[in-house]
Amino acid sequence: MKKQITIGVVRETAAGERRVALDPETVARLTAADHDVLIEFGAGEEARFPDSAYQQASASLATRSEIIDQCDVLAVVHAPGADTIALLRAGQFLIGLLDPLNDPVLVAALTQTGVTAAAFELLPRTLSRAQSMDALSSQASAAGYKAAVVAADSFGRYLPMMITASGTARPANLIVIGTGVAGLQAIATSRRLGAVVTGYDVRPASRGEVESLGARFLTSSIAEGAAAGGYARALSPEEHELQQTELARELVTFDIIITTAKVPGRTPPLLVSAETLTALKPGSVCVDLAASDLGGNVSGSVDRKTVVTAGGVSIIGAGDLAAELPTSASAMYARNIHALLESFTTDNQLQVDLTNDIHTAVLICHNGEVVNAQLHARRLEESLNA
Repeated sequence: MKKQITIGVVRETAAGERRVALDPETVARLTAADHDVLIEFGAGEEARFPDSAYQQASASLATRSEIIDQCDVLAVVHAPGADTIALLRAGQFLIGLLDPLNDPVLVAALTQTGVTAAAFELLPRTLSRAQSMDALSSQASAAGYKAAVVAADSFGRYLPMMITASGTARPANLIVIGTGVAGLQAIATSRRLGAVVTGYDVRPASRGEVESLGARFLTSSIAEGAAAGGYARALSPEEHELQQTELARELVTFDIIITTAKVPGRTPPLLVSAETLTALKPGSVCVDLAASDLGGNVSGSVDRKTVVTAGGVSIIGAGDLAAELPTSASAMYARNIHALLESFTTDNQLQVDLTNDIHTAVLICHNGEVVNAQLHARRLEESLNA
């Protein structure tokens, strides 16, 4: 007898991706609720979840084609490739970090297949009842933690003050730019490692959170930098120039810079210029959590690569650093999947309600049509700028 909902998970194929959409613990919760879960062979290996762990959680192992053929819901970390999307059919439900604001080709392909697709990037982070679904925050937390660890590993000196028989080593002076979820976790972890930490944000309201972690707070003289949805807004050219000038004067005093400033669906702001990099001390480290194909916060950063400048400054492009903490990041992400899936489940069946504010926010397409207001606004903006 067929279970209520069949949920499929395939192995991630993006370069450097080690996470998996569901961990065995969450699978056990889903199967206990009388759902079928199909896991592609080896899907959890990189996250240290062997096939046997999924079998113990009552999941079934299957090939990719079998999963796509049988599942009602396909849970992914990143959008699957074009070959996989071509196999999807109308009525199936796709959930993941699909990056629809930056990938109109994907949006068109998903709409054409007739699938219902939901993207975590579109979730309104200010809704308290959506917090358990907030995959951007859960993955940012993992990335922020890992950024501090990566910085410590790449820095050639101690982070904490060390008093030894051979003398005293001064603590590293570290700044985190952008104090959202990733930034606050980077601050907290860097403090635990013993660095002297400063948090920088254009949103003055961030001061209390930064100082509660024992760090110094630094901001700009420009106007309030918060936007709807809890993100930092994009600055005007004049504001950005003033911010750059003020920030550059401060950055030359730091040994380590961690940048986290992303603007959803937009090119990230350049915060550490080439000129500033030349003024940093040899051995300084920059970890750029905003690095992507669209650019980064640090001049010259390349995602997934470390670049060392002529002046001896290491620039670490780390746009998806949560993938380097795959076990914990996958476990948190799986809970986000479970929570979002529950919001679409009524009487153990999938139901889309276009009067539900969470549904209308996260859905990209449904019944062969784009139903998302943000995507419609982006299309209009692009057409006006064409």
